[in-house]
Amino acid sequence: MEKVLYRCAIAAWLLLLASQAAFARETVHLSPPAFLDMHLPACQKKALWLKAPAKAEIQQLLDRPFPGARVRYCAADGKTAWILDEIGKTEPITTGIVVNRGRVERVSVLVYRESRGGEVHRDAFVRQYEAAGLDSENRLDRHIDGITGATMSVGALNRQVSLALLLDRMARERDRDG
Repeated sequence: MEKVLYRCAIAAWLLLLASQAAFARETVHLSPPAFLDMHLPACQKKALWLKAPAKAEIQQLLDRPFPGARVRYCAADGKTAWILDEIGKTEPITTGIVVNRGRVERVSVLVYRESRGGEVHRDAFVRQYEAAGLDSENRLDRHIDGITGATMSVGALNRQVSLALLLDRMARERDRDG
């Protein structure tokens, strides 16, 4: 009898594990090229090279090291568009962010890979970021209401939007200083 219970417990555990993997599939809401075509058509592709002070500022904002020495983006008519990945709970969330002279113009969740929290892609949620900027401590200058069950996904989007605003500021300063 014990062996039967043990086997049932193992089978239930394996079934639970398999169901979690099935739910954590990739959902593509919009491809990055389609996002750029829709929100910043005919933009000029650029790269922002990150020197040590910039990387330190980014690391402080993200509270973790930032990989890479450059970030690619698009620019047109005083606007920049950033395609960024950030880990939600365990998987990356790919987001497109358009910044217009230091203020968010558009946020779109392009690819969502988590098993929970997918509500962050809805317009009702991402509209909260419109016209947001950074305060003097590189934090969003407004409160973003969370979503029950999506705390880590909301945190990831907050970091992505803050990072896009910081990178936009760095790119504008670089262009201004020549």
